[in-house]
Amino acid sequence: MTQRTDDTPETHRMIESRDDLLAVFAKGEKPQERWRIGTEHEKFVYRVADHRTPSYDEAGGIRDLLNGLTEYGWEPVLENGNAIALSGPDGTISLEPAGQFELSGAALENLHQTCAEAGRHLNQCKAVGKQLGIGFLGLGMWPDKTRGELPIMPKGRYAIMLNYMPKVGSLGLDMMLRTCTIQVNLDYSSEADMAKKFRVGLALQPVATALFANSPLTEGKPNGYRSFRSHIWEDTDADRTGMLPFVFEDGFGYERYLDYALNVPMYFVYRDGKYIDVAGESFHAFLDGKLPQLPGEKPRRSDFVDHLSTIFPEVRLKSFLEMRGADGGRWGKICALPALWVGLLYDSQALDAAWDLVKDWTIEERSQVRHDVPKLALKTSVPGGGNVHDLARQVLDIASDGLSRRARLNSAGDNESGFLDPLHEVVATGVTPADRLLDKYENEWNGDVSRIYEEFSF
Repeated sequence: MTQRTDDTPETHRMIESRDDLLAVFAKGEKPQERWRIGTEHEKFVYRVADHRTPSYDEAGGIRDLLNGLTEYGWEPVLENGNAIALSGPDGTISLEPAGQFELSGAALENLHQTCAEAGRHLNQCKAVGKQLGIGFLGLGMWPDKTRGELPIMPKGRYAIMLNYMPKVGSLGLDMMLRTCTIQVNLDYSSEADMAKKFRVGLALQPVATALFANSPLTEGKPNGYRSFRSHIWEDTDADRTGMLPFVFEDGFGYERYLDYALNVPMYFVYRDGKYIDVAGESFHAFLDGKLPQLPGEKPRRSDFVDHLSTIFPEVRLKSFLEMRGADGGRWGKICALPALWVGLLYDSQALDAAWDLVKDWTIEERSQVRHDVPKLALKTSVPGGGNVHDLARQVLDIASDGLSRRARLNSAGDNESGFLDPLHEVVATGVTPADRLLDKYENEWNGDVSRIYEEFSF
C-alpha cells in the first residue's frame, strides 16, 4: 500500500474547489517522451529456521531487516519513532500489514532499468536476510499461515483498516495479512488517453490475473482457486473494489472518476504524524467542513491523495494509472508484468489493437470474466467464444509488437520484448504458476507444503 513520504507546501494546500481535486488527475498528464514505468512488488518474509513470520520488534525481525538495508544507502522513514519504510534512489521500501516487504520502484524510462532495479533490491534483501536468517517467498498468498499466526506492523493506518475491514466484507483481513501482488504504474498524455488506457487495462486485467495466478494454497491445502488472492478482492469491500462499469460509458474521464472516489467511504485523516480514524465517513462531509472527528476543518490536497490510495479497483487512477490484477511471483514475473502493460499501453498501435479485442463486451460479460478467472484462470470463457488462454495469446502478440516498436535497447542491442518470455511460456504450455505449484504439491511433495520454502523463495 502507498507509503506517505512527502511533506511539502503543495501537499498542505487547502482544497477550495472541485477543480483542485480534478487537478490531481490533470497534473499527471505528460508528453509521451516523459512517460515512465513504476513497478511495485511484494514478497513474504519468513525465518529460515522454522518458516515462522518474524515480528517487527524481535531480534532479527522486520525492524532489523529495515535497518540492515540502510547499509545500501536507504534512509529510514519514521512513524512514532519506528522505521516503517525506507526511501532511496530506487524508490520506497514499505511494509504491508503483516510484514510483507514491498518495493515501490522509481519512475524509470525502460524495462531494462526496471528489471535491474528489481535485481538490486532482491540482492540487497537476500544479503541482509542471510545475516538475519530471513528468507523471502514469491507467491500471491501465504500457502500455510493462518491469520492468527501473522504479526501486525506498527503503522497507524493499518490498525484503522484492520478494525474496519470485517464490517464490510469477510475476506478483507486476508487481503491485508495474507496476500502479495505485483503492479505497475503508468502515465498518460491527456484525459482521453487516460480513459482509453483505463478501459483497456480494466477489460484485460483478468488476462493478467490468469497469467500470474499463483495462490492456489491456503493453510497448507488447495483452496479450489488458481488465484485466491484475486478472489479475495470480491469479498473485501464492495464500496472500493471491482470492475467499475462506468469506466466503459461514453464521456468517462476525470469528472466521473472523481464522483466515484468521493463516494467511497474514508479510512483516516493524517495530522501531526498520527492517523485519525474516520472509517466509514464521507469525503463530501469533509469538503463541507462537517467531518465529525475534525469539525470545521476542510481537507488538504494530501488528504485527497491519501483517500485515492485507499480505493482498490482492478485499475486505479491517481496522477497515474495502476494495474492491480496480478499475484506476487518471483524475479521473472516482476519484470514480466510491466512488460505486458507497457507493450499494450505505451504504443498507440498496440493500444488500438488491444481495445479491438474487448470493445464489444458488455458490462455483464466483463464482470463474469472477472468473477470466473480467479478459479478457472486460462480456462475462463470469454465473450464471442474461446477462453482466456486464446485471448492471452493474442494479447501477448500485441504487447510483444508494441515493445518491439518502442525499440528501447540495452547494451547488447536487445529490445524489451524478451521480458515477456515467462508469459509466452505460460501460454505455450497452458500451465499457470498455480498449476505448477499444485502439481508439485500433489505429486513431488506428497502434500508437504513446507517444501515450498525450498523451491519458491527468491
